[in-house]
Amino acid sequence: MAQDLHPAAIEHLPIFITPPGQTDYLFVGVVVFLVLIILIVGNLYFQLHAVPERMAHRTSKVQMEIVAVLALISLFTHNHLFWIAGLLLAFVHIPDFSTPLYSIAQSLGKLSGRTVETTDDPALVRDQPPKHADEHAQAEEPVKSETQGEGV
Repeated sequence: MAQDLHPAAIEHLPIFITPPGQTDYLFVGVVVFLVLIILIVGNLYFQLHAVPERMAHRTSKVQMEIVAVLALISLFTHNHLFWIAGLLLAFVHIPDFSTPLYSIAQSLGKLSGRTVETTDDPALVRDQPPKHADEHAQAEEPVKSETQGEGV
């Protein structure tokens, strides 16, 4: 069924103008294009936000966690200063201060006569009494020989 054109319409209508009740292919094409562009740009945005975290995986665990928290804060607050701080922190290598201090504490414990359990977590280290405490106490007492104990 051919529809009559409105008297004000031009004789040749562009292809994107559809008759009433027909599918608008231009609209469908634009919607599909916009959805794809939004997904691609969103993916790139999240990839860019993850750059400091990926860089921090080569550093210590504490430094990586701080960078990850800064990246999440910047993602949810849209404050780019946190992202820049996380990126700079991921670039900087922070030296490990806890391992030498833990080693010094173990050495001092050995020098003082206390034995310290060896563990990876310094919070779990307990001081134990010396294993040879009884031997030290016996060594300080004067030793009586059997000949001195006999009466004359």
